[in-house]
Amino acid sequence: MSAEALAAIAVALGAGWASGLNAYAAVLVLGSAERLGLVSLPHGLQVLASPWVLAVAAVLFALNFLADKVPYVDSVNDALQTFVRIPAGFLLAYGAAGGLSPEVAVIAGLLGGTLAAGTHIAKTGSRALINTSPEPFSNIAASLAEDVTVIGGLALAIAHPITFLCLLAVFVALLVWLLPKLVRLALVPLRRLVGRRQKP
Repeated sequence: MSAEALAAIAVALGAGWASGLNAYAAVLVLGSAERLGLVSLPHGLQVLASPWVLAVAAVLFALNFLADKVPYVDSVNDALQTFVRIPAGFLLAYGAAGGLSPEVAVIAGLLGGTLAAGTHIAKTGSRALINTSPEPFSNIAASLAEDVTVIGGLALAIAHPITFLCLLAVFVALLVWLLPKLVRLALVPLRRLVGRRQKP
């Protein structure tokens, strides 16, 4: 596999993974990197460098940034973002791999959407657990850590694709192991609430 193909796959999968945490941040990072000349994105993603796309993504990122810091509001926001993050993960991954071949682009899109779904579910479940804490600082810390992770992860995918793909493989293995446990823990507060309502 050529270095160019490897770089495209790393950006594709990185975009899918990052979209599950924050699709707007993923668009901003990739579009800004293209606009600043730090990376040459595939033709399908060069539109991300448009000033209009960057401006809209920046406004949506700011709104999401604020909503993501408020307990319980972040969980409502995560539920709504289900309809943004997963499709964005598919589209960004598909666009990033579009220069390789139509078959690879479709496979990358499917993998990108799946990665976005996995990271989105993990984020949503962990936030539901954090919301059981009465103080708001853990929400703020978790949200900031997610934003930094998106920026750092995509920067690594662009600069060091092999390293990123290795770390992504470790992340996927951990996610497969952790996700069922996280979902069960996240449902505990809901089960307690339902149990209280059913008591006479």
